[in-house]
Amino acid sequence: MASHPHPHHHGDDHRHNHGPASSQRLLMALFLTTGFMTVEAVAAWWTGSLALLADAAHMLTDSASLALALFADRLARRPADGHRTYGYGRAKVLAGFVNGLTLLALSGWITIEAILRLQAPPQIIAGPMLWVACGGLGVNLLAFWVLHGGQENDVNVRGAALHVMGDLLGSVAAISAAAVILLTGWMPIDPLLSLVVAALLLRSALRLTRECGHILLEGRPAGLDPAEVRRLLPDAVPGVVDVHHVHAWSLGDDEPALTLHVVTTPGTEPDLLIKAVRDTLQRRFGELHTTVQVEYAGCSHPPA
Repeated sequence: MASHPHPHHHGDDHRHNHGPASSQRLLMALFLTTGFMTVEAVAAWWTGSLALLADAAHMLTDSASLALALFADRLARRPADGHRTYGYGRAKVLAGFVNGLTLLALSGWITIEAILRLQAPPQIIAGPMLWVACGGLGVNLLAFWVLHGGQENDVNVRGAALHVMGDLLGSVAAISAAAVILLTGWMPIDPLLSLVVAALLLRSALRLTRECGHILLEGRPAGLDPAEVRRLLPDAVPGVVDVHHVHAWSLGDDEPALTLHVVTTPGTEPDLLIKAVRDTLQRRFGELHTTVQVEYAGCSHPPA
């Protein structure tokens, strides 16, 4: 029984190629968001508005996501080393998981505070609240415009832009609450709209935590089904008799990886077979970090 492992890795160089322009966009958006977040938090304390404070909390999560994108953009430039042989892509995923847990905590705090304020609505200074909320909307629009030009080819910038776009809704909620209070004096609108912002935070937190947890638990990437790989290769690649021990996971948030054992007929040239397998998988699933082990007389381990 002979087993000839021929590992082939593909896709290491085309990822994490974030240029200085991406870092500049992220840094500018981070400066805008963090600066106005501080102004909004102080204004929320002054005016007594929970909606304004909830929007400031949402901007805090935006700042965290922008800082995370900046961190990932720079860390991804570091080459793999003896301690991190796959590189540093997972650092971003781990930080994203922690960020998601923070979002969950913030949404829970806003919800509890809103319920308490619905029972005893405090007096709110609606005029300054309205002006600050309008300023927040303007800052979010500017930050989104800064990021928009660089999001087509950069997954980090695209994710940051989506966070900022979500915060626009929080600003709209604060503006709406201030307008209603100015026109009618109805104070409960502030905690009610704060619940809307909390729901937005909760939705983002659950999605982010679930996606990061899936990667950290070595879950398979979306669209990359090991069962389909096992069905595809024997039909598509001449000489492939059987495919087993197929494992798919993600090295980072956009780096799918695949390992598999391929049983072939005697006399097949292994290098040509590996190339054919790699090309077939790339046509079907896109760029992959692939390791192929070629076997001629079955596998010494039971099929997985």
